[in-house]
This record gives sequence, structure tokens and C-alpha cells, in this order.
Amino acid sequence: MINFSNKKSNISSEVLFKMVWVSSFLAMIFVLPPLGLFLGIYFLTGELLIGAVIGFGVHFVILAFSGRISKFVTKLVS
Repeated sequence: MINFSNKKSNISSEVLFKMVWVSSFLAMIFVLPPLGLFLGIYFLTGELLIGAVIGFGVHFVILAFSGRISKFVTKLVS
């Protein structure tokens, strides 16, 4: 059975605002470069598979450094 605690925490609007901006920046950093590479390779060469492999590769390399990127973006927004 699921037990939901009745704890209510008050989150300030400043913390919520920073959380939304950091999450948005991280989403753009993780998605836009691999998507740009994928679409660029696909439209320039017509090779779907090569574009997909390079795009996924760049995406996972970026994900490997996600902790450092998150800390940097958090410092930048703060």
C-alpha cells in the first residue's frame, strides 16, 4: 500500500524560479546540439543512419558530463 506523508514543505518562489530555469537550460543543452548534428548530417548528406549514430553519440557524451553541466548552470543562474 502506498503511504503518502502529510508533510508539506513551503518552497519559496525564488527556488522554484531557479529550478524551472535550470531545468529548461539543461533540456536545451542536452537536446539541441545532438538534434542539430543529426538534422545537419541528414539534410547535407542524406544519410539517416550516420546522422542518428552521431547524434545519439553526442547526446550520450553530453549526458556523461551532466553533473558538471548542472552545477555550472546552477551557478550561472544563482
